[in-house]
Parts: sequence; C-alpha cells; structure tokens
Amino acid sequence: MARIFLCMIALLAKVICIGQYNLQVKVISGENKEALVAATVSIPVLGKTGLTDSGGLARFAGIPKGNYKITASYTGYAGASGMVELPGSDTIVLQLHLEDEEEEEVIVQSTRTSRSIRNIPTRVELIALEEIDEKTNMRPGNVSMLLHESTGIQVQQTSATSGNASIRLQGLDGRYTQLLKDAYANYGNFSSGLSVMEIPPLDLKQVEIIKGPASTLYGGGAIAGVINFISKTPQYAAENNLLVNYSSISQGNIGFYSSKRNKRVGYTLLAQVNKQRAFDVDKDDFTEVPKSLELAINPKLFFYPDERSVVIIGNSFSHGTLEGGDVQVLKNKGDAYHQYFEKNRTIRNITTMEWQRKIDERKSFTLKQSLSIFDRHISIPAYHFHGTSSSTFTDFSYLDNLPRHTLVAGGTLTWDRFREKNGSAQQRNNTTTALGGYLQDTWDISSVVKIEGGLRLESAGFQNSLFSKREFFVLPRISLLLQYGPEWSSRIGGGMGYKLPTLFTERTESFQYKGVQQLEDVKAERSYGSTADLNFRTSLGGALNLAVNQLVFYTSISDPLILEEKAPGEFSFVNASRHVRSMGMETNVKLIYRRVLKLFLGYTLTKARAGYLADNQHLPLVPEHKFNSALIFEKDHVVKMGLEAYYTSPQYLYNGLRTSGYWEAGFMVEKIFEKFSVYINLENFTDTRQSRYKGVANGQHSQPVFDDIWTHTEGFVMNGGVKIRF
Repeated sequence: MARIFLCMIALLAKVICIGQYNLQVKVISGENKEALVAATVSIPVLGKTGLTDSGGLARFAGIPKGNYKITASYTGYAGASGMVELPGSDTIVLQLHLEDEEEEEVIVQSTRTSRSIRNIPTRVELIALEEIDEKTNMRPGNVSMLLHESTGIQVQQTSATSGNASIRLQGLDGRYTQLLKDAYANYGNFSSGLSVMEIPPLDLKQVEIIKGPASTLYGGGAIAGVINFISKTPQYAAENNLLVNYSSISQGNIGFYSSKRNKRVGYTLLAQVNKQRAFDVDKDDFTEVPKSLELAINPKLFFYPDERSVVIIGNSFSHGTLEGGDVQVLKNKGDAYHQYFEKNRTIRNITTMEWQRKIDERKSFTLKQSLSIFDRHISIPAYHFHGTSSSTFTDFSYLDNLPRHTLVAGGTLTWDRFREKNGSAQQRNNTTTALGGYLQDTWDISSVVKIEGGLRLESAGFQNSLFSKREFFVLPRISLLLQYGPEWSSRIGGGMGYKLPTLFTERTESFQYKGVQQLEDVKAERSYGSTADLNFRTSLGGALNLAVNQLVFYTSISDPLILEEKAPGEFSFVNASRHVRSMGMETNVKLIYRRVLKLFLGYTLTKARAGYLADNQHLPLVPEHKFNSALIFEKDHVVKMGLEAYYTSPQYLYNGLRTSGYWEAGFMVEKIFEKFSVYINLENFTDTRQSRYKGVANGQHSQPVFDDIWTHTEGFVMNGGVKIRF
C-alpha cells in the first residue's frame, strides 16, 4: 500500500513539473534598441516581479500553462505591456519609449479646440503643474515668479515703493498683454495695475502662453499675446493642500486649497493670506518691499446635471493694502524730514458663471459670463486717487469636430466703465465697449500639414466727457503646423490686433496717475505681427532626451499711444505718427536624463524700437539680451533640487541713461514625504539689487524722485516652508 502511495506522489509531481514552464522577458529601448538594465518586469496575475540583467533579460521559472499579461517599467520611460501564451514562445521582447515632458494628454484650452498641445497649429507654451509647484516654493503669494523666469517674458516692476508690476511679452508694454483666468478677460485697463500681484498660484493646473497677435479669439489687448491661467477642477479623489511659508524679508504666507466631486456636485476652494513687513535693505529710509496684508478667497461650485453638461459658478474676492515709502512714516514717527509715503488699498471681486454642454460626440457649446468690480485707493503726500472699474464679459462659443476640420464659432461682448471718485476738478471717467464675432477652422490637411485660420469682426468704442469714438476692426489670423517626422516640426503664424486707448499704462502707474489729463481725440492702436518656430527632439544614447525650439517674432504697432509732458507736471496721451516695432528670437534647449536630471537653457534677443523717438529709439526698460538656465534634479516623491542662473543685458531708461547688465542666481531644495514636504529657497543669492549700482530714491528726502526700476530692489531673499497634503 505504501509503495502504491509513493508511486502516485511521484506521478503527480511529474505531471505538475510538466505543466510548469520557464519565461524570458527582454526589455529594450524603443529609440536605439539597446538593452535596459534593472528594468522592472511583472506578471501581475501571479504576483511575480523581477529586474532585468546586463543583457536586458528577466527570467521566470515554474509558470503554469495559460495566457499572461507581462508589464515592464523603467525610470524615464513610458511603461509597456504584452501578452504571452504558455506553452508557446518562451521569450517576449518589450520596447519602452522615452517619456515626453509635453505628453499627448495635455489639452490646451486657449485655442478653444480641446486639442492636445502637439496637435494644434497655433504655438502655445505650457507651464505645467510640476513647474507651477516648484515656482510656488519661490514666491507663493502671486504668479510673478512663475512668469519672471520664462523665456521671452519680462515682469516689469512699476513702483519702487509699492512693488506693483506688469507683464511684458517680447519687449512690448504690459498693456498689450491680455491676462486671462480660465479664459475670462477681467484683468484689463484700470484693474491691470495690480493684477499679476493678486493671482495666487496654489489653485493653478497649468498656464498657457500664446506669443504674438491673438486678437482673433480674444479681441482688443492681445497684441503681444495672451497668458491664460487655468485653474484646477475637482476630481473624485479629494485634494487638500495647506502651504505655510516665511521669508528673510519678513513675509509670511498661509494658503489652503481643497477640491472634491461626486456624480452631481463638486467644489474647489482657495483661501490665502499674505503678510509682509516693511523692508529697507539698503538703509536709505525707503522701502524696497512695502508693508502689506493681502487676502484672497476663491470658491467654485460645479454642477453635473447629466453626463453631457456642467455648470460652474465661482466668485473670486481679494483685498489688499500696501504701504511703502519712508520707513519712519510707516512706524508713525514722521516729522518734517521723514514725510513721504505711498499707500494702496484695493478690493477686487469677480463673479463667474459658465455652462458647458456636449450636444453629441462631435459638437459642444460653452457660455461664459462674468461681472468684475475693482476699487483702488492710492495716497501719497498732498495727493489722493480713488477710482472704481466695473466690467462685464460675455462669451459664447460653439465647437464642431468634423473628420478633418475643427470649427469654432462664437461671439463676445465686453463692457468696462471707470469712475474716478476722489472729487478732483477733472474727472477722468470713461467707458469702453466691444462687440465681436469670430470663426476659426483647424484643418487637418494630412498627417504632415495642419492649418488654422480665423477671422474676428469687432466694433469697439471709447467714450468720455470730451469725446467719443467707435471703430470697426477686421482681425484675421492664420497658423500652419508642419510635422516633418517624429523629430522635426514647425509652426508659422501671423495676424492683426488692436488696443483701445487707456489712461492706465506702466508709465502712468509709476507716478500714481498724478497730472494725467483726460483722453481727447485719440484712436485705437493697430498692429500686425507674426511668429515662426522650428522644433527638434531626439534621443541621445537611449537615456538622454534632447528638445530644441527656435522662435523668431515680429510685431509692428501703428498709431502708438504715447505720453507727453505738455507742461511741468501735466501729461497727456497722443497717437504717434511713427510705428513701434519689436523683433527678435527665442532659443530654448531642454536636456533630460531619465526624468531625474533636467537642464533648461534659454536665450532671448529683443530689438524693440520706437520710430517716434528722435535719437535713441530703443524702447525703455527692454533688455536686448536675456539668458536663463536651470539645472533640476528630481527623484519622484523623494526630493527636488534646482539651481538657476540668469543674465540680463543693459537697458535704456526713460531719461536716456543706460543701465549695467547683471547676473542673478537661485537655489531651491524640497524634501518630499508621504503626506507633506518641506522646502528652502535661496532666491537671488548673488544679492543683485539696483541700489548696488545707484540709489533708487533721489532729491529731497521729504519729496523724493524715484528712478525707473530695472532690476531687483530687495536683493537676496531666503524663504522656506511646509506643504501638507491630506
């Protein structure tokens, strides 16, 4: 009996051994077919995992008969999988391809076509969530740092004492850049002076930048381009982020972002407080950074009545006070010698409503409506300015995705009314309106050629107590995408634009609009411009990815609105007879080693000239050369480190003097844990600041005159903080 039992055991073991097989998996790079060492290979259904050897092979033994899915992954590469049947082939080869930083699933919203960033003829630059998160470490209070270090973008500080700033694209004045938040145009004219300082980055998903004329879709004000700040939307998985930051210049930030949704309802909420003490780095009694207290609360509700519709209702409220000038005055110790101050108080409230409806798999429409109110007080000795801007924005767009065409059609109505309330003898009240319709077609001619053409017809008017004028604009735009192959592509585009007259520019902001006369007998500025770029991307040795983008640009503005001093202390705007032209190029190089080590290099050449200037025709405060670089080491969910260096060439000031060129550098490190991360940032550790070259405040101490701001005023800043996720 025992012998029979032992024979049965032996027979069963033999059957089991016969029913088990060996499998060999080879993992190679799809770019150069080289073996990938230490790639992770898994058979999920069996729970088996292994690593590839020096030949790229992972071996598994004792696998039962059946069909199995095999997966492979490797740092810096997109994962891959394949099926194998046993018995059958005992070897399977999996090819992994380098991951691209600009992945296909990134959908661009600013072109209204809901296409991926690689599939649109219009050139759109993207600042993704990862980079937003890194820049938030550097300056969590607002988006100025996010834009300051991007190629071809200049954050121009307009006040030495209050720190106000505007955004310039390709060397042109900030009034030619259209700022959008989720495609709402609520940051123009009077409300633009502090806009970039009042947009926190904590709730942003991505930032989209269109350089060059973009008036076909966005109307007046988009001569230099469009910057669209895209907010996060709620997901089924809750997101809760708390940020606490403090800096060496006595600035503290506390921000909280929360979002979640279910089948029918969702929400997002941003709440942030920024507090800053007055800071005088060069001990000249005048602040380089003003005393400030800022509050922002942005709630949004999302309703999903069915699978095809979403209704979004939001409200963005911000309140800020900034006090700069003589530090003794800010300490309530003013006297006959210490007298100068500048105080800003702002309230901004924007209410938005949006309805998105998907008609079928091809067609959809979107209706947007916003109401914005911006109130601002400015006080300096013996002068007070108080004004309120009320504006509405209505936009309707229809999208139809045909087999080879993507059609967008719609209309926009904007209304903006400014009322001066400080009771001065000359009220500078004005009202602007614009009504336009647009049509855009994106045509996929072939897999190689795609073309996007658009046309906007718009009637826009300006009215005040001295005159009124209405003009009609025809605004065409065309873009071409050529995809020569997997490595080469090119985008070429051009169009026309316009900008209605406004009292509120970088120049008038710098002296608090004091002495600026009411607009009279002026007309809109008109422009045409174009951009062309060439893209190259390839793999160098399998683990190293290279991307190069070369852009050239040109913009010409006719009838430019310029400020003239008619009498001492009295300024008025006129249309110049000669053009303003800006031309140049941008070069961007990106090297990525297995997504762990990244090197970014950028160079901008800008030749911005004003034909109406008699001798030196350089536009003031526009550096001809800028160089930026960043070296980043990142291990996913473990650590981030970044070293940055920037060079800015000499610039001309409004008085015709030429500044020095300068370098600046920064370093940031962030340690990431499961539920929180800590970071420290050394911004401008070279301590580059304007007072090292020349004092910013001049003249009598009680009545100072301030130089144009052309570099940092605060110098070296160290900040650190913690980000908590729960």
